[in-house]
Amino acid sequence: MGLRTVEGIGVVPSTDEEESRDQQGMSTVLRERAGALLRRRSLMQIAAACAAAGSFFVWCGMKAPPARAADPAVVFMAQVGRDLMAAARTRSPGAMASVVERHADLTQIGLYSLGEYRTRLPHEERPSYFSGTARFIGRYAAAEAPKYPVARVEWANQSVRSGSGVMVDSRVILADGTGYDVRWALSKYGATYKVRDAMVLGFWMTPFLKNLFEDYIAKNGGNPRALAAALNR
Repeated sequence: MGLRTVEGIGVVPSTDEEESRDQQGMSTVLRERAGALLRRRSLMQIAAACAAAGSFFVWCGMKAPPARAADPAVVFMAQVGRDLMAAARTRSPGAMASVVERHADLTQIGLYSLGEYRTRLPHEERPSYFSGTARFIGRYAAAEAPKYPVARVEWANQSVRSGSGVMVDSRVILADGTGYDVRWALSKYGATYKVRDAMVLGFWMTPFLKNLFEDYIAKNGGNPRALAAALNR
């Protein structure tokens, strides 16, 4: 039993059934807003989950890079591709979320996506929010990946180092012959990497996720806890 606000009456107790409907509604609104944002750019649909983040589901069709490619960042991306391909075959949102949680830089992605509300989410509640972000991406990716079958991915042999970090370039070819370039931005952690963003046709994906999350928080009283709760349902 919780509380709800009724116009003209005030705060009243809410039933478990009403709370369940509210929770389902929050998750539905997030998914619908993600879709609306990404439909604004046709090829962004291909990178849909990511949004939303990332473009993570594109990895599901990725093959290993050429044997001559010994660049650690390219090798890392090949492993990410194999893991996501295995998860995609199960069509399980949980399996996809597990891979996202393992390979994505959720700290960077999550904090950036909170935008102006970042300081309002207590540090002790952030791990749950990061896990919820992975679950959200996993659910969306599991649903969208089958719509965009990838025939093959052509990899650059070497990653690119710049002031922005490590980048790995690829050319993704869909089953219908459509091709587009994707640049993957990586964060380096010791001897390994985490994926923090992806660029499709010149557009980075995390700003779409940021707009989505900020909009949801703004419509829920400016409280990022509302977003964290919705992401974890």
